[in-house]
Amino acid sequence: MESAGNVLLASSPAAVVEMGSGGVRRNPTLICTPIMADFVDKMLILMGEAKAMGADLVEIRLDSLKNFNPNSDIKTLILNSPLPTLFTYRPMWEGGQYDGDEKPRLDALRLAMELGADYIDVELKAAYEFNNLLHGNKPAKCKLIVSSHNYQHTPTVEELGNLVARVQAAGADIVKIATTALDISDVARIFQITVHSQVPIIGLVMGERGLISRILCAKFGGYLTFGTLDSGVVSAPGQPTIKDLLDLFNFRQIGPDTRVFGIIGKPVGHSKSPVLYNEAFKSVGFNGVYVHLLVDNLANFLQIYSSTDFAGFSCTIPHKEAAVKCCDEVDPVAKSIGAVNCIIRRQNDGKLFGYNTDYVGAISAIEEGLRASQNVSNTVSSPLAGRLFVVIGAGGAGKALAYGAKEKGARVVIANRTYERAKELADTIGGEAVSLADLENFHPEDGMILANTTSIGMQPKVDETPVSKNALRSYSLVFDAVYTPKITRLLKEAEESGATIVTGLEMFIGQAYEQFERFTGLPAPKELFQKIMSKY
Repeated sequence: MESAGNVLLASSPAAVVEMGSGGVRRNPTLICTPIMADFVDKMLILMGEAKAMGADLVEIRLDSLKNFNPNSDIKTLILNSPLPTLFTYRPMWEGGQYDGDEKPRLDALRLAMELGADYIDVELKAAYEFNNLLHGNKPAKCKLIVSSHNYQHTPTVEELGNLVARVQAAGADIVKIATTALDISDVARIFQITVHSQVPIIGLVMGERGLISRILCAKFGGYLTFGTLDSGVVSAPGQPTIKDLLDLFNFRQIGPDTRVFGIIGKPVGHSKSPVLYNEAFKSVGFNGVYVHLLVDNLANFLQIYSSTDFAGFSCTIPHKEAAVKCCDEVDPVAKSIGAVNCIIRRQNDGKLFGYNTDYVGAISAIEEGLRASQNVSNTVSSPLAGRLFVVIGAGGAGKALAYGAKEKGARVVIANRTYERAKELADTIGGEAVSLADLENFHPEDGMILANTTSIGMQPKVDETPVSKNALRSYSLVFDAVYTPKITRLLKEAEESGATIVTGLEMFIGQAYEQFERFTGLPAPKELFQKIMSKY
Protein backbone atom coordinates (compact mmCIF):
# COMPACT_ATOMS: atom_id res chain seq x y z
CA MET A 1 0.00 0.00 0.00
CA GLU A 2 1.11 3.56 -0.66
CA SER A 3 2.21 5.25 2.52
CA ALA A 4 -1.01 6.71 3.84
CA GLY A 5 0.62 9.81 5.14
CA ASN A 6 1.77 10.95 1.74
CA VAL A 7 -1.57 10.50 0.03
CA LEU A 8 -3.95 11.41 2.75
CA LEU A 9 -3.86 15.09 2.94
CA ALA A 10 -4.00 16.53 -0.50
CA SER A 11 -7.64 17.06 -1.18
CA SER A 12 -9.77 17.53 1.90
CA PRO A 13 -11.82 20.70 1.43
CA ALA A 14 -10.84 23.53 3.76
CA ALA A 15 -14.09 23.98 5.56
CA VAL A 16 -14.78 26.60 8.14
CA VAL A 17 -18.36 26.50 9.32
CA GLU A 18 -19.92 28.90 11.79
CA MET A 19 -20.63 27.28 15.13
CA GLY A 20 -23.86 27.87 16.95
CA SER A 21 -22.12 29.16 20.06
CA GLY A 22 -20.38 31.94 18.13
CA GLY A 23 -17.02 30.16 17.82
CA VAL A 24 -15.60 28.98 14.53
CA ARG A 25 -16.09 25.38 13.57
CA ARG A 26 -13.17 24.14 11.49
CA ASN A 27 -15.03 21.24 9.84
CA PRO A 28 -18.53 20.41 8.56
CA THR A 29 -18.46 16.82 9.93
CA LEU A 30 -21.66 16.11 11.88
CA ILE A 31 -21.91 14.35 15.23
CA CYS A 32 -24.69 11.79 15.18
CA THR A 33 -25.93 10.14 18.37
CA PRO A 34 -27.34 6.60 18.16
CA ILE A 35 -30.66 6.36 20.03
CA MET A 36 -31.41 2.84 21.24
CA ALA A 37 -34.27 2.13 23.65
CA ASP A 38 -37.11 -0.34 24.25
CA PHE A 39 -39.82 2.33 24.04
CA VAL A 40 -40.56 5.48 22.04
CA ASP A 41 -40.98 7.62 25.22
CA LYS A 42 -37.49 6.68 26.35
CA MET A 43 -36.14 7.49 22.86
CA LEU A 44 -37.62 10.99 23.05
CA ILE A 45 -35.90 11.61 26.40
CA LEU A 46 -32.57 10.41 24.96
CA MET A 47 -33.02 12.65 21.90
CA GLY A 48 -33.41 15.65 24.21
CA GLU A 49 -30.20 14.65 26.02
CA ALA A 50 -28.35 14.32 22.70
CA LYS A 51 -29.37 17.84 21.71
CA ALA A 52 -28.36 19.24 25.11
CA MET A 53 -24.94 17.59 24.80
CA GLY A 54 -24.25 19.10 21.38
CA ALA A 55 -25.15 16.42 18.81
CA ASP A 56 -26.11 17.57 15.28
CA LEU A 57 -28.51 14.72 14.54
CA VAL A 58 -29.85 11.47 16.02
CA GLU A 59 -29.81 7.97 14.58
CA ILE A 60 -33.05 6.30 15.61
CA ARG A 61 -32.42 2.57 15.81
CA LEU A 62 -35.89 1.12 15.14
CA ASP A 63 -34.51 -2.40 15.67
CA SER A 64 -34.04 -1.64 19.39
CA LEU A 65 -37.78 -0.97 20.01
CA LYS A 66 -39.66 -3.77 21.80
CA ASN A 67 -43.25 -3.18 20.59
CA PHE A 68 -42.91 -1.30 17.34
CA ASN A 69 -45.96 0.19 15.65
CA PRO A 70 -44.48 1.76 12.49
CA ASN A 71 -47.21 4.26 11.67
CA SER A 72 -47.73 5.92 15.04
CA ASP A 73 -44.18 5.44 16.40
CA ILE A 74 -42.33 6.92 13.42
CA LYS A 75 -44.76 9.87 13.30
CA THR A 76 -44.25 10.54 17.04
CA LEU A 77 -40.47 10.32 16.72
CA ILE A 78 -40.24 12.68 13.74
CA LEU A 79 -42.71 15.25 15.11
CA ASN A 80 -41.05 15.40 18.53
CA SER A 81 -37.39 15.09 17.62
CA PRO A 82 -35.40 18.18 18.65
CA LEU A 83 -32.75 17.32 16.02
CA PRO A 84 -32.64 16.10 12.40
CA THR A 85 -33.37 12.37 12.21
CA LEU A 86 -31.61 9.41 10.64
CA PHE A 87 -33.66 6.19 10.69
CA THR A 88 -31.93 2.81 10.78
CA TYR A 89 -33.73 -0.52 11.10
CA ARG A 90 -30.72 -2.83 11.25
CA PRO A 91 -31.23 -6.57 10.57
CA MET A 92 -29.31 -9.23 12.45
CA TRP A 93 -27.44 -10.18 9.28
CA GLU A 94 -25.78 -6.74 9.36
CA GLY A 95 -25.11 -6.57 13.10
CA GLY A 96 -28.53 -5.26 14.21
CA GLN A 97 -31.40 -6.66 16.31
CA TYR A 98 -34.22 -7.06 13.74
CA ASP A 99 -34.95 -10.70 13.04
CA GLY A 100 -37.98 -10.73 10.72
CA ASP A 101 -38.99 -10.55 7.07
CA GLU A 102 -37.47 -7.94 4.81
CA LYS A 103 -40.70 -6.45 3.49
CA PRO A 104 -42.05 -4.97 6.76
CA ARG A 105 -38.55 -3.70 7.59
CA LEU A 106 -38.13 -1.86 4.29
CA ASP A 107 -41.74 -0.64 4.39
CA ALA A 108 -41.05 0.98 7.76
CA LEU A 109 -37.99 2.78 6.34
CA ARG A 110 -39.99 3.95 3.32
CA LEU A 111 -42.68 5.23 5.69
CA ALA A 112 -40.09 7.17 7.69
CA MET A 113 -38.94 8.74 4.43
CA GLU A 114 -42.52 9.76 3.53
CA LEU A 115 -43.21 11.15 7.02
CA GLY A 116 -40.28 13.56 6.90
CA ALA A 117 -37.10 11.78 8.08
CA ASP A 118 -33.91 13.65 7.10
CA TYR A 119 -31.87 10.52 6.42
CA ILE A 120 -32.56 6.80 5.92
CA ASP A 121 -29.85 4.15 6.26
CA VAL A 122 -30.30 1.05 4.08
CA GLU A 123 -27.78 -1.78 3.83
CA LEU A 124 -26.06 -2.33 0.47
CA LYS A 125 -27.52 -5.86 0.29
CA ALA A 126 -31.05 -4.43 0.55
CA ALA A 127 -30.60 -1.18 -1.39
CA TYR A 128 -31.93 -2.40 -4.78
CA GLU A 129 -35.01 -3.92 -3.21
CA PHE A 130 -35.61 -0.69 -1.27
CA ASN A 131 -35.24 1.44 -4.40
CA ASN A 132 -37.78 -0.76 -6.19
CA LEU A 133 -40.24 -0.10 -3.37
CA LEU A 134 -39.89 3.66 -3.91
CA HIS A 135 -40.81 3.57 -7.63
CA GLY A 136 -38.69 6.71 -8.03
CA ASN A 137 -40.78 8.66 -5.48
CA LYS A 138 -38.01 9.74 -3.10
CA PRO A 139 -38.78 12.91 -1.13
CA ALA A 140 -36.25 15.63 -2.03
CA LYS A 141 -35.66 16.41 1.64
CA CYS A 142 -34.53 12.90 2.54
CA LYS A 143 -30.97 11.69 1.91
CA LEU A 144 -30.38 7.98 1.37
CA ILE A 145 -27.36 6.52 3.17
CA VAL A 146 -26.38 3.15 1.71
CA SER A 147 -24.18 1.28 4.19
CA SER A 148 -21.80 -1.65 4.19
CA HIS A 149 -20.48 -3.18 7.43
CA ASN A 150 -17.52 -5.52 7.60
CA TYR A 151 -17.19 -7.07 11.09
CA GLN A 152 -14.18 -9.21 10.12
CA HIS A 153 -11.48 -6.86 8.79
CA THR A 154 -10.65 -3.83 6.59
CA PRO A 155 -10.23 -4.63 2.88
CA THR A 156 -7.43 -3.28 0.66
CA VAL A 157 -7.62 0.25 -0.78
CA GLU A 158 -8.53 -1.22 -4.18
CA GLU A 159 -11.33 -3.35 -2.71
CA LEU A 160 -12.61 -0.37 -0.73
CA GLY A 161 -12.62 1.77 -3.89
CA ASN A 162 -14.68 -0.89 -5.70
CA LEU A 163 -17.03 -1.09 -2.72
CA VAL A 164 -17.60 2.69 -2.77
CA ALA A 165 -18.46 2.46 -6.48
CA ARG A 166 -20.97 -0.35 -5.77
CA VAL A 167 -22.57 1.61 -2.92
CA GLN A 168 -22.85 4.68 -5.15
CA ALA A 169 -24.37 2.63 -7.96
CA ALA A 170 -27.01 1.42 -5.48
CA GLY A 171 -28.43 4.94 -5.37
CA ALA A 172 -26.62 6.35 -2.34
CA ASP A 173 -26.72 10.09 -1.68
CA ILE A 174 -24.20 9.34 1.08
CA VAL A 175 -21.84 6.35 1.14
CA LYS A 176 -21.28 4.63 4.49
CA ILE A 177 -18.52 2.09 5.00
CA ALA A 178 -17.76 0.60 8.41
CA THR A 179 -14.92 -1.90 8.68
CA THR A 180 -13.07 -3.56 11.55
CA ALA A 181 -9.53 -2.74 12.65
CA LEU A 182 -7.23 -5.70 13.23
CA ASP A 183 -4.35 -3.19 13.30
CA ILE A 184 -4.29 0.62 13.57
CA SER A 185 -2.71 0.79 10.10
CA ASP A 186 -6.07 -0.42 8.68
CA VAL A 187 -7.53 3.00 9.46
CA ALA A 188 -5.14 4.70 7.00
CA ARG A 189 -6.91 2.94 4.12
CA ILE A 190 -10.28 4.38 5.19
CA PHE A 191 -8.72 7.87 5.50
CA GLN A 192 -7.32 7.47 1.99
CA ILE A 193 -10.75 6.55 0.59
CA THR A 194 -12.49 9.33 2.56
CA VAL A 195 -10.14 12.11 1.50
CA HIS A 196 -10.39 11.23 -2.19
CA SER A 197 -14.13 10.55 -2.28
CA GLN A 198 -16.13 12.60 -4.78
CA VAL A 199 -19.38 11.87 -2.91
CA PRO A 200 -20.33 12.53 0.73
CA ILE A 201 -18.87 9.62 2.69
CA ILE A 202 -18.99 8.16 6.19
CA GLY A 203 -15.90 6.01 6.67
CA LEU A 204 -15.46 4.44 10.11
CA VAL A 205 -13.33 1.64 11.52
CA MET A 206 -14.76 -0.31 14.44
CA GLY A 207 -12.92 -1.51 17.54
CA GLU A 208 -10.38 0.19 19.83
CA ARG A 209 -7.68 0.17 17.13
CA GLY A 210 -10.08 2.11 14.91
CA LEU A 211 -10.86 4.91 17.38
CA ILE A 212 -8.88 7.53 15.43
CA SER A 213 -11.22 7.02 12.43
CA ARG A 214 -14.05 8.42 14.55
CA ILE A 215 -12.09 11.52 15.58
CA LEU A 216 -9.91 12.31 12.58
CA CYS A 217 -12.75 11.89 10.06
CA ALA A 218 -13.22 15.61 10.78
CA LYS A 219 -9.74 16.23 9.33
CA PHE A 220 -10.15 14.01 6.29
CA GLY A 221 -13.61 15.15 5.21
CA GLY A 222 -15.96 12.49 6.63
CA TYR A 223 -19.68 13.36 6.48
CA LEU A 224 -20.46 12.33 10.05
CA THR A 225 -19.19 10.46 13.08
CA PHE A 226 -21.09 8.78 15.90
CA GLY A 227 -20.94 9.97 19.51
CA THR A 228 -22.81 8.08 22.22
CA LEU A 229 -24.60 9.48 25.26
CA ASP A 230 -22.95 7.02 27.68
CA SER A 231 -19.67 5.18 27.42
CA GLY A 232 -21.36 1.81 27.95
CA VAL A 233 -24.18 2.16 25.42
CA VAL A 234 -22.72 1.86 21.93
CA SER A 235 -24.34 0.79 18.68
CA ALA A 236 -20.98 -0.38 17.29
CA PRO A 237 -17.65 -1.29 18.94
CA GLY A 238 -15.27 1.59 19.69
CA GLN A 239 -17.69 4.52 19.63
CA PRO A 240 -16.61 7.52 21.74
CA THR A 241 -19.09 9.58 23.75
CA ILE A 242 -20.32 12.99 22.50
CA LYS A 243 -18.69 14.48 25.58
CA ASP A 244 -15.29 12.98 24.67
CA LEU A 245 -15.58 14.11 21.05
CA LEU A 246 -16.44 17.70 22.00
CA ASP A 247 -14.60 18.25 25.29
CA LEU A 248 -11.67 15.82 25.22
CA PHE A 249 -10.78 15.86 21.51
CA ASN A 250 -12.11 19.39 20.67
CA PHE A 251 -13.80 17.79 17.64
CA ARG A 252 -15.22 21.06 16.23
CA GLN A 253 -11.73 22.56 16.12
CA ILE A 254 -10.21 19.81 13.95
CA GLY A 255 -9.62 20.93 10.36
CA PRO A 256 -7.72 19.74 7.27
CA ASP A 257 -4.59 21.53 8.53
CA THR A 258 -4.77 20.26 12.13
CA ARG A 259 -1.62 18.42 13.23
CA VAL A 260 -2.06 15.02 14.81
CA PHE A 261 -0.20 13.90 17.96
CA GLY A 262 -0.84 10.87 20.11
CA ILE A 263 0.17 8.39 22.74
CA ILE A 264 1.48 5.12 21.26
CA GLY A 265 1.07 2.16 23.59
CA LYS A 266 -0.51 -1.22 24.26
CA PRO A 267 -2.65 -0.94 26.35
CA VAL A 268 -3.34 2.76 25.89
CA GLY A 269 -7.00 3.49 26.67
CA HIS A 270 -6.22 4.40 30.30
CA SER A 271 -3.79 7.18 29.35
CA LYS A 272 -4.59 10.68 30.57
CA SER A 273 -2.21 12.26 28.01
CA PRO A 274 -5.05 13.26 25.62
CA VAL A 275 -6.78 15.12 28.48
CA LEU A 276 -3.61 17.03 29.24
CA TYR A 277 -2.41 17.94 25.76
CA ASN A 278 -5.78 18.70 24.14
CA GLU A 279 -6.69 21.05 26.97
CA ALA A 280 -3.27 22.72 26.72
CA PHE A 281 -3.44 22.98 22.90
CA LYS A 282 -6.83 24.65 23.21
CA SER A 283 -5.70 27.05 25.91
CA VAL A 284 -2.80 28.38 23.82
CA GLY A 285 -4.67 28.28 20.50
CA PHE A 286 -2.42 25.61 18.96
CA ASN A 287 -4.01 23.80 16.01
CA GLY A 288 -3.36 20.20 17.06
CA VAL A 289 -5.27 17.17 18.31
CA TYR A 290 -3.86 14.45 20.58
CA VAL A 291 -5.31 10.92 20.38
CA HIS A 292 -4.94 7.40 21.83
CA LEU A 293 -3.01 5.14 19.43
CA LEU A 294 -3.30 1.42 20.20
CA VAL A 295 -0.26 0.18 18.26
CA ASP A 296 0.88 -3.43 17.86
CA ASN A 297 3.86 -2.85 15.56
CA LEU A 298 5.63 0.50 15.98
CA ALA A 299 7.79 0.40 12.84
CA ASN A 300 4.75 -0.43 10.71
CA PHE A 301 2.70 2.36 12.30
CA LEU A 302 5.37 5.02 11.73
CA GLN A 303 5.88 3.91 8.14
CA ILE A 304 2.16 3.98 7.27
CA TYR A 305 1.40 7.30 8.98
CA SER A 306 4.38 9.05 7.42
CA SER A 307 2.82 12.40 6.53
CA THR A 308 4.17 15.42 8.38
CA ASP A 309 0.58 15.98 9.57
CA PHE A 310 1.27 13.11 12.00
CA ALA A 311 3.69 15.39 13.76
CA GLY A 312 4.69 13.86 17.08
CA PHE A 313 4.11 11.00 19.48
CA SER A 314 4.51 10.08 23.12
CA CYS A 315 5.67 6.51 23.49
CA THR A 316 4.73 4.23 26.38
CA ILE A 317 4.87 0.52 27.34
CA PRO A 318 5.86 -1.67 25.45
CA HIS A 319 7.29 0.46 22.61
CA LYS A 320 9.94 2.68 24.24
CA GLU A 321 12.88 0.45 23.35
CA ALA A 322 11.68 -0.33 19.82
CA ALA A 323 11.30 3.44 19.25
CA VAL A 324 15.09 3.85 19.44
CA LYS A 325 15.48 1.74 16.29
CA CYS A 326 12.58 3.43 14.48
CA CYS A 327 13.92 6.99 14.64
CA ASP A 328 16.26 8.56 12.08
CA GLU A 329 18.12 10.32 14.88
CA VAL A 330 18.13 9.72 18.64
CA ASP A 331 19.16 12.20 21.32
CA PRO A 332 22.41 11.02 23.02
CA VAL A 333 20.72 10.73 26.45
CA ALA A 334 17.89 8.61 25.02
CA LYS A 335 20.49 6.51 23.20
CA SER A 336 22.43 5.78 26.37
CA ILE A 337 19.20 4.95 28.21
CA GLY A 338 18.15 2.77 25.29
CA ALA A 339 14.58 4.09 25.39
CA VAL A 340 12.63 6.84 23.61
CA ASN A 341 9.35 8.20 24.97
CA CYS A 342 8.95 11.19 22.65
CA ILE A 343 9.13 11.12 18.84
CA ILE A 344 9.06 14.30 16.76
CA ARG A 345 8.60 14.34 12.99
CA ARG A 346 10.58 17.18 11.45
CA GLN A 347 8.26 19.26 9.28
CA ASN A 348 10.63 20.03 6.40
CA ASP A 349 11.71 16.46 5.58
CA GLY A 350 9.58 14.09 7.67
CA LYS A 351 12.58 12.64 9.54
CA LEU A 352 11.91 11.18 13.00
CA PHE A 353 13.78 12.37 16.10
CA GLY A 354 13.68 10.43 19.38
CA TYR A 355 14.04 11.88 22.88
CA ASN A 356 13.64 10.67 26.46
CA THR A 357 11.77 13.03 28.78
CA ASP A 358 10.87 10.28 31.31
CA TYR A 359 13.98 10.50 33.40
CA VAL A 360 13.80 14.29 33.78
CA GLY A 361 10.16 14.08 34.91
CA ALA A 362 10.70 11.24 37.37
CA ILE A 363 14.03 12.33 38.84
CA SER A 364 12.93 15.93 39.38
CA ALA A 365 9.70 14.71 41.07
CA ILE A 366 11.75 12.45 43.39
CA GLU A 367 14.21 15.27 44.16
CA GLU A 368 11.28 17.59 45.01
CA GLY A 369 9.88 14.90 47.31
CA LEU A 370 13.22 14.49 49.11
CA ARG A 371 13.75 18.23 49.49
CA ALA A 372 10.24 18.71 50.87
CA SER A 373 10.66 15.85 53.39
CA GLN A 374 14.03 17.20 54.54
CA ASN A 375 12.96 20.85 54.41
CA VAL A 376 15.92 21.68 52.18
CA SER A 377 15.67 24.40 49.57
CA ASN A 378 17.02 23.96 46.04
CA THR A 379 20.66 23.32 46.82
CA VAL A 380 23.24 23.02 44.07
CA SER A 381 23.87 19.33 44.62
CA SER A 382 21.11 16.78 44.16
CA PRO A 383 19.54 15.27 47.31
CA LEU A 384 20.04 11.93 45.51
CA ALA A 385 23.84 12.17 45.66
CA GLY A 386 25.28 9.25 47.63
CA ARG A 387 21.85 7.67 48.31
CA LEU A 388 21.05 4.03 47.63
CA PHE A 389 18.44 4.04 44.85
CA VAL A 390 16.56 0.80 44.10
CA VAL A 391 14.82 0.59 40.71
CA ILE A 392 12.19 -2.13 40.13
CA GLY A 393 12.02 -3.05 36.44
CA ALA A 394 14.58 -3.11 33.64
CA GLY A 395 12.41 -1.91 30.73
CA GLY A 396 12.39 1.53 29.11
CA ALA A 397 11.23 3.44 32.20
CA GLY A 398 13.56 1.42 34.47
CA LYS A 399 16.53 2.30 32.27
CA ALA A 400 15.52 5.98 32.29
CA LEU A 401 15.32 6.15 36.09
CA ALA A 402 18.51 4.16 36.62
CA TYR A 403 20.35 6.44 34.22
CA GLY A 404 18.90 9.61 35.79
CA ALA A 405 19.65 8.51 39.39
CA LYS A 406 23.21 7.52 38.43
CA GLU A 407 23.73 10.89 36.76
CA LYS A 408 22.68 12.59 40.01
CA GLY A 409 25.29 10.67 42.00
CA ALA A 410 23.11 7.92 43.51
CA ARG A 411 24.27 4.31 43.96
CA VAL A 412 21.87 2.28 41.86
CA VAL A 413 20.46 -1.23 42.41
CA ILE A 414 18.25 -2.82 39.73
CA ALA A 415 15.64 -5.39 40.81
CA ASN A 416 13.79 -7.36 38.15
CA ARG A 417 11.76 -10.57 37.91
CA THR A 418 14.38 -12.02 35.59
CA TYR A 419 17.77 -11.48 37.18
CA GLU A 420 19.58 -11.58 33.80
CA ARG A 421 17.81 -8.43 32.60
CA ALA A 422 18.57 -6.67 35.88
CA LYS A 423 22.24 -7.67 35.55
CA GLU A 424 22.42 -6.45 31.98
CA LEU A 425 21.12 -2.98 32.93
CA ALA A 426 23.22 -2.81 36.11
CA ASP A 427 26.36 -3.57 34.11
CA THR A 428 25.51 -0.88 31.56
CA ILE A 429 25.10 1.90 34.10
CA GLY A 430 27.57 0.66 36.72
CA GLY A 431 25.21 -0.56 39.43
CA GLU A 432 24.20 -3.73 41.27
CA ALA A 433 21.53 -6.27 40.33
CA VAL A 434 19.13 -8.37 42.42
CA SER A 435 16.08 -10.41 41.55
CA LEU A 436 12.67 -9.06 42.55
CA ALA A 437 12.27 -11.87 45.09
CA ASP A 438 15.53 -10.78 46.78
CA LEU A 439 14.03 -7.39 47.66
CA GLU A 440 12.05 -8.99 50.48
CA ASN A 441 15.20 -9.25 52.60
CA PHE A 442 17.30 -6.54 50.96
CA HIS A 443 18.31 -4.17 53.75
CA PRO A 444 21.93 -3.00 53.43
CA GLU A 445 21.04 0.37 55.01
CA ASP A 446 18.14 2.54 56.14
CA GLY A 447 16.76 5.55 54.26
CA MET A 448 16.94 3.98 50.81
CA ILE A 449 14.87 5.17 47.83
CA LEU A 450 12.59 2.82 45.91
CA ALA A 451 11.23 3.44 42.40
CA ASN A 452 8.74 1.06 40.76
CA THR A 453 8.81 1.37 36.96
CA THR A 454 6.76 -1.76 36.14
CA SER A 455 3.00 -1.84 35.54
CA ILE A 456 2.41 -3.93 38.71
CA GLY A 457 -0.52 -2.35 40.57
CA MET A 458 -1.99 -0.59 37.52
CA GLN A 459 -5.71 -0.71 36.82
CA PRO A 460 -7.43 -3.14 36.71
CA LYS A 461 -5.01 -5.14 38.96
CA VAL A 462 -4.98 -2.53 41.71
CA ASP A 463 -4.49 -5.04 44.54
CA GLU A 464 -1.05 -6.11 43.28
CA THR A 465 2.24 -4.70 44.58
CA PRO A 466 5.88 -5.44 43.62
CA VAL A 467 7.12 -5.73 47.24
CA SER A 468 5.54 -6.60 50.57
CA LYS A 469 4.72 -3.94 53.14
CA ASN A 470 7.24 -5.54 55.47
CA ALA A 471 10.10 -4.80 53.05
CA LEU A 472 9.16 -1.10 52.78
CA ARG A 473 10.42 -0.17 56.26
CA SER A 474 13.98 0.44 55.02
CA TYR A 475 12.95 3.16 52.55
CA SER A 476 12.61 6.86 53.25
CA LEU A 477 11.01 7.64 49.85
CA VAL A 478 8.96 5.43 47.52
CA PHE A 479 8.03 6.42 43.96
CA ASP A 480 5.60 4.58 41.66
CA ALA A 481 5.50 5.29 37.90
CA VAL A 482 1.95 3.90 37.71
CA TYR A 483 -0.58 6.74 37.87
CA THR A 484 -3.87 4.89 37.32
CA PRO A 485 -4.77 4.73 40.19
CA LYS A 486 -2.93 7.75 41.56
CA ILE A 487 -2.32 6.06 44.95
CA THR A 488 -1.33 2.46 44.22
CA ARG A 489 -1.21 -0.24 46.85
CA LEU A 490 2.60 0.17 46.92
CA LEU A 491 2.30 3.90 47.73
CA LYS A 492 -0.45 3.38 50.30
CA GLU A 493 1.62 0.78 52.18
CA ALA A 494 4.80 2.89 51.86
CA GLU A 495 3.02 5.86 53.43
CA GLU A 496 1.71 3.65 56.23
CA SER A 497 5.33 2.53 56.78
CA GLY A 498 6.41 6.15 57.23
CA ALA A 499 8.02 6.81 53.82
CA THR A 500 7.58 9.95 51.73
CA ILE A 501 5.65 9.02 48.58
CA VAL A 502 5.88 10.45 45.07
CA THR A 503 3.11 9.52 42.62
CA GLY A 504 3.39 8.64 38.96
CA LEU A 505 1.20 11.65 38.25
CA GLU A 506 4.06 13.93 39.28
CA MET A 507 6.46 12.17 36.89
CA PHE A 508 3.77 12.26 34.20
CA ILE A 509 3.39 16.04 34.51
CA GLY A 510 7.17 16.57 34.65
CA GLN A 511 7.88 14.62 31.47
CA ALA A 512 4.92 16.27 29.72
CA TYR A 513 6.36 19.80 30.01
CA GLU A 514 9.25 18.99 27.72
CA GLN A 515 7.09 16.99 25.29
CA PHE A 516 4.60 19.85 24.96
CA GLU A 517 7.44 22.23 24.12
CA ARG A 518 8.86 19.85 21.52
CA PHE A 519 5.39 19.31 19.99
CA THR A 520 4.41 22.96 19.75
CA GLY A 521 7.57 25.07 19.98
CA LEU A 522 5.76 27.00 22.75
CA PRO A 523 6.55 27.20 26.47
CA ALA A 524 4.59 24.62 28.52
CA PRO A 525 1.65 26.08 30.49
CA LYS A 526 2.91 24.50 33.74
CA GLU A 527 0.19 25.83 36.05
CA LEU A 528 -2.50 24.61 33.67
CA PHE A 529 -0.90 21.13 33.58
CA GLN A 530 -0.93 21.00 37.40
CA LYS A 531 -4.55 22.17 37.49
CA ILE A 532 -5.78 19.65 34.89
CA MET A 533 -4.06 16.71 36.57
CA SER A 534 -5.16 17.72 40.08
CA LYS A 535 -8.62 16.40 39.09
CA TYR A 536 -7.27 12.85 38.87
